[in-house]
Amino acid sequence: MKRDMFCYLFLAPFLVCFMIFIVIPVVMAATLGFTSYDGFGSLRFIGFNNYITLFTQDIIFLTKALPNTFLFAIIVGPGGYLLAFLFAWLIHQLPIKIRDYYTLAFYAPSMAGAVALSVVWIAAFSGDRVGYVNNFLLDMGWINGPIVWLQKPEYLMKVMIIVSLWMSFSVGFLAMLAGLQTVNRELYEAGRIDGISNRLQEMFYITLPSMKPQMLFSAVMTIVTTLKAGSIATQLTGLPVTPQYAGHLVVNHIDDYAFIRFELGYASAISVMLLLVSYFAMRFSYRLFGSKEEL
Repeated sequence: MKRDMFCYLFLAPFLVCFMIFIVIPVVMAATLGFTSYDGFGSLRFIGFNNYITLFTQDIIFLTKALPNTFLFAIIVGPGGYLLAFLFAWLIHQLPIKIRDYYTLAFYAPSMAGAVALSVVWIAAFSGDRVGYVNNFLLDMGWINGPIVWLQKPEYLMKVMIIVSLWMSFSVGFLAMLAGLQTVNRELYEAGRIDGISNRLQEMFYITLPSMKPQMLFSAVMTIVTTLKAGSIATQLTGLPVTPQYAGHLVVNHIDDYAFIRFELGYASAISVMLLLVSYFAMRFSYRLFGSKEEL
């Protein structure tokens, strides 16, 4: 350490920020998960009671938050990942002169974020006749009256999935596009000599193996983005808790107990469980795309 002191000096800003904003909050959340704490009084150690309550008595978590989160993650996670790769691959086939314009067009929604949600999608799925979706369906004669898309439980989750897929072209999409540009073109020529006859075979035997680091990074970002999603439901409906918990995800459950009920110990226990799920999902991604040294 004495010999490499200069290197540690350059690493210090990152290490300090990592300790303050990552390690310490995780340790505090794990500690609070074993306590009963409302943010004002004193901590009261209750052992594993929060975790026992979570899996035995919390009906909303077991019947609404957990199933909704898994349904949302299964569709939006792999779906958004595949869409990001598909459109990155299609854009990569375009001439360089126009490639940047298409990249910006697909990446822009993820930059807009909450603004796009509040302006575009709320107007599109407005429950009156002037809502874009209702207006189109009424003009086509497919419905007899306007549908309150964002307040009906049977439609809310579908709208959330559509919006999330639309916003899935984020940093992972750019990483895939960059990875496609780093593939050695000579490999494709060698592949044709070895018998590769179409673009699909090129993708599976050359493109994907050559851009595993970018695929791994995109998979990790997709997992994190999907599992931490929760603000979509509240922004679309304008309510802290969605109607009949139709769009209630695990993150919404954490917000409910932390910032509405002020049961910070219980909310921390839920956060720890979400962290564990994220960890195992990332380990699965490393199994798929990581090198042997990373496993």
